[in-house]
Amino acid sequence: MRAKLIVGNWKMNGSRAGNATLLAEIAAGLEDAPAACAVCVPSPYLQQCEEVLSGTPISWGAQDVSVHGFGAFTGEVCARMLSEFDCRYVIVGHSERRAYHMESSDMVASKALAVLQEGMTPIVCVGETLEQREAGETEAVVGAQLDAVLEKLDADAVAKIVVAYEPVWAIGTGKNATPEMAQAVHAHLRSRIAVRNAEAAQCIAILYGGSMKPENAQALLAQPDIDGGLIGGAALKAQEFLGIIHAAK
Repeated sequence: MRAKLIVGNWKMNGSRAGNATLLAEIAAGLEDAPAACAVCVPSPYLQQCEEVLSGTPISWGAQDVSVHGFGAFTGEVCARMLSEFDCRYVIVGHSERRAYHMESSDMVASKALAVLQEGMTPIVCVGETLEQREAGETEAVVGAQLDAVLEKLDADAVAKIVVAYEPVWAIGTGKNATPEMAQAVHAHLRSRIAVRNAEAAQCIAILYGGSMKPENAQALLAQPDIDGGLIGGAALKAQEFLGIIHAAK
């Protein structure tokens, strides 16, 4: 059985004082937690996470990375820099990066490779818009996004990624995918991975990122191919985040 993983994506939120309180409350509530837990925070707070979370069950990571290793790229942060803060995870290809920063699937694949080369785990995000879902294009869209990454990795590297399915139409819109709808996409993604590495497909965690909350987490996490969650707003409230983690039991 695959272990569950709950990852908080803080997006562009946080403050040093607020972070300290939030992280302390999460750490205090993790006794007998049935799932692994991580937070992906804005880069300025990575040192704080390293200082506060070392020795706790909480892993930490970044929300994006440059495709470049070094050089004249003002404002960019490379994978080597992130690794110096002992990041375990780096989100790549989040829907907001694809939409607001026009990131292509090829760029996302290059970022995933850069993360792997520095010994960290990329959380590769894929997802479709409402228009694409209504046109019956869900499997084609998410499959192409995932394939772009898989094609850049050798079979061994494929086993070292995490995948997150985030239906763009279900994030902050009030619309929700049913557990069965989410499971169908997760199963399709696992089948795409199996084409490259059948053994890895059975081990890779595929997270759900479509507005998971304490109220719907248990039903979603009970699905056979949903191995955890990539959590947005609920990750900024300790009790909600802990509620999702403990729903994994």
